[in-house]
Amino acid sequence: MTTKLDALQQWVDEVAALTQPKAVQWCSGSDAEYDQLVEMMLADGTLTKLNDDSYPNCYLHLSDPSDVARVEHLTYVCTSDQEDAGPNNNWMAPDEGHNKVDALFKGAMRGRTMYVIPYCMGPIDSPFSRCGVEITDSAYVVANMKMMTRMGSAALERIEREGSFVKGLHSVGDLDPERRLIMHFPEELSIKSIGSGYGGNALLGKKCHALRIASYQARTEGWLAEHMLIVGVESPAGEVHYIACALPSACGKTNLAMLIPPPSQPGWKIWTLGDDIAWLHLDASGQLRAINPESGYFGVVPGTNAKTNKNAFEMITRDAIYTNVARTEDNEPWWEDKKVGTPAIDWQGRKYDPATGPAAHPNSRFTVAATNNPSYSELAEAAEGVPISAIVFGGRRKELAPLVYESRDWKHGVLVGAGVASETTAANVGEVGVVRRDPMAMKPFCGYNFADYWAHWLSFADRSDKLPKIFHVNWFRQDENGKFLWPGFGENLRVLRWIIDRCEGRVDAVETPIGYLPAAGGIDTNDLDISDAALKALTSIDNTQWKAEMASIGEYIESYGERLPDALREEQQRVARELDKVS
Repeated sequence: MTTKLDALQQWVDEVAALTQPKAVQWCSGSDAEYDQLVEMMLADGTLTKLNDDSYPNCYLHLSDPSDVARVEHLTYVCTSDQEDAGPNNNWMAPDEGHNKVDALFKGAMRGRTMYVIPYCMGPIDSPFSRCGVEITDSAYVVANMKMMTRMGSAALERIEREGSFVKGLHSVGDLDPERRLIMHFPEELSIKSIGSGYGGNALLGKKCHALRIASYQARTEGWLAEHMLIVGVESPAGEVHYIACALPSACGKTNLAMLIPPPSQPGWKIWTLGDDIAWLHLDASGQLRAINPESGYFGVVPGTNAKTNKNAFEMITRDAIYTNVARTEDNEPWWEDKKVGTPAIDWQGRKYDPATGPAAHPNSRFTVAATNNPSYSELAEAAEGVPISAIVFGGRRKELAPLVYESRDWKHGVLVGAGVASETTAANVGEVGVVRRDPMAMKPFCGYNFADYWAHWLSFADRSDKLPKIFHVNWFRQDENGKFLWPGFGENLRVLRWIIDRCEGRVDAVETPIGYLPAAGGIDTNDLDISDAALKALTSIDNTQWKAEMASIGEYIESYGERLPDALREEQQRVARELDKVS
């Protein structure tokens, strides 16, 4: 298998000449090919087969201990003008970037097979999808890309038809952290990653293509590439609304994407279209529609159990690849908070000893096809995408942010997204409780200057009068004793219902300087063990705190300098003035 597209064949030949592999294999994406790769990785120790009775077709991969997470300090955006990359990215000039990384690629694949992976991000026949080709020397990457993307012959046919694709070059290299680089060249629609086999650095279709390169591509082409889940909410009467939600790390994103309606909400259904990334386009009528560019999940596994996320817990019991989890005596995967089993072998392949740290790495992962999810929606393959009723931003704040509020309009909603912040938890490196801004949950993933990104968001108001309403949620409010005021998990459906009711104009709200808050009785609290005082705290604001917050947001957005859109500055100042009017 080769290609009819000269530009692709020429690039593959150039890479082969640079990296000097022993063989070149074009990937078809077939099940037989996957099975062959798995057998090869079992033979060379890249994978270990797990208990086939309880976890059929599941495998474990253990990374080098120095290669277990994304490396933001080694991740660069290489644009001709440094200002185009913005202060939100590490920058390097394109020529310098190519020279530096190509020196590492020289001869990097000697003795290895070079795999050529044509892939499509999004449904194979969708006009909203975009294609890429990843070249890698990792069979583990090929196996994961089969689950995560529409990979192989059908993607190659589309690439040959359209003549364009994102170029992604990857090698595990020698795994030396001093020889590790993840380079993005947005103006060239290309990626070069070397020295890491970890998913976020090596599965180039994911964060590298679907967010960093795609966000740049989206601005050029007039759409949005966002770090958002897509969920469908179906009422007992059969009415379905689709919501796109951007939540930073440790804010309940996966749990929301796979929410299971509690017994208190009979007849409601949740459909999962995506847990991580959404590509948003305006259709011919001005309706914002979304596709999930991915076809699988690459999720953090610690904390997943039958109570926290039953759907995720069930879907990874078959046909999954685990990375850096522990094992039990009977060869089942194990991780912290699994609630069943006992670890025997830790994530480094050693006999488990609590004194040496967690049994599973805190960033250990599962890879699985989206179709394994019991709440999977077949509309994830719909070429036209799904219509978005609401966009929801969220953060983790123990005080300040109410449970939910609605922005006044699109421009105000962009300010709400730009000001998203979370307080650091024990899972973060450094001091606990520090407020970190993470605009639109895109801080590590926006492939260009945030000021230009906000301007792009604002531009949609001039292009459509049918844009979705924008909301903010915070599941993490606490009382003075550190107890959460809101039960969370499945009960978050009550908040989604209020959001939908607001979109449909079915419930009133209380106007405040920061937006519209639920009126008394607006959120269904029937059969919910929550006090009147807690509910009041969840649905009201402290004006003094919000004055300080709005000043902080102003300082943050102003740090982007002269590229900051005047409209965003004016919106921040408007909200600040409204807060000043309240005694």
